[in-house]
Amino acid sequence: MKKNNENYLKGHIAALITILIWGLTFVSTKILLQYFMPVEILFIRFIIGYLALCIICPKYFKFFLPKREKFFALAGFLGICLYYLLENIALKYTLASNCGVIMSVTPFVTAILSRFFTKSKEKLTKYFIIGFIIAMAGISLICLNGAKFELNPLGDILALCATVVWGLYSIVSKKIAGFHYPLIVSIRKTFFYGILFIIPAIFLFGADLNLLSLANPIVSCNILFLGLGASALCFMTWNYALKNIGVVKTSVYLYLVPVLTVVSAAIILREQFTPYIILGTFLTILGLFISKK
Repeated sequence: MKKNNENYLKGHIAALITILIWGLTFVSTKILLQYFMPVEILFIRFIIGYLALCIICPKYFKFFLPKREKFFALAGFLGICLYYLLENIALKYTLASNCGVIMSVTPFVTAILSRFFTKSKEKLTKYFIIGFIIAMAGISLICLNGAKFELNPLGDILALCATVVWGLYSIVSKKIAGFHYPLIVSIRKTFFYGILFIIPAIFLFGADLNLLSLANPIVSCNILFLGLGASALCFMTWNYALKNIGVVKTSVYLYLVPVLTVVSAAIILREQFTPYIILGTFLTILGLFISKK
């Protein structure tokens, strides 16, 4: 019982660490978009992440049972390739505020999908629903920031699709955790399949992968942050959290991403920090704690 309680606590800590890093990735990616195409950033960061995992755990790469191997391929396609492509493409067709509001419904979408696709006993309690509504109100204030909410069906639909993809990835990752393979080996295998799926996208979007920009310290530091921190480390901590505290509880931490992004953007990119953002931050954190109850 004591060990289970310790793992439960570590699961929450792992989820929090993940979100603290992922909240900064939007700012880092925004800087890199001045030098690379979205698909190029995606490819480079996961190549770095994959190589880092190989160095940390150089265990012989082998294929598992075919019935289990397909889950790794599916996780790589959903969480590494498709999710990030949908998110980046959506930003081309819709406002960032629209995309931010829509992406914030990921915990709710994940919870619903979990009820349909798993045998999970995690219940959608009244606290979860109330917390979701409060957090959504806060996130809306942060993302809209007093601006006019303009609709663009194509971009908004793509962003909504991305939330569904991440929810499905979380469910598949929970299934993989049940195989009890070493965590690093599992993540490395997922990265491997994800990179395989990204390669055709490179040709599809006409990327040339000019790596000369990496000589710029700003570029290299940000790409290493995405590759080592946001990819290699965070996918391990995220999957550890999924295993120990469940899909729904882990996904609730995603409410904090817009808050951290806004704060980091204000500090690093000197974006405006308005009363809407202050109130939205308070409501989002309040919604997080209510949902966790």
